[in-house]
Amino acid sequence: MSEGLALDGLSVPLRVLRLLAIDFPHLAAPSVDVSPLYPEVLRLSLHESSCDSFAAFESWRRALGIEPAAVDFHTQSDGRTAVLNGCGVYGGADIELTAFAALPADDTALAGAGGAQ
Repeated sequence: MSEGLALDGLSVPLRVLRLLAIDFPHLAAPSVDVSPLYPEVLRLSLHESSCDSFAAFESWRRALGIEPAAVDFHTQSDGRTAVLNGCGVYGGADIELTAFAALPADDTALAGAGGAQ
């Protein structure tokens, strides 16, 4: 744990967040997480009850320059939630981009394609 970390210790991801707000104001607003436990990481997550969050994820993935091959798909919550996760570097910060979408109860084909549940 990074006890005693001053706010300046989070300057890299906070500067990148500011840069993203200026460069991509038209993109969907994600949930944002910056933590003194991982002071170089900016986490962006998109939560929707439908797969609309996946469309927003794709827009963010392209904007951040995360390669499609760096994106992982899996399900969680017994296959009821689909998850996309991609990592990259932007403006000097490690970026973790995640999207969550509820799957219909009868959508077993998509849920089974994702691997880990």
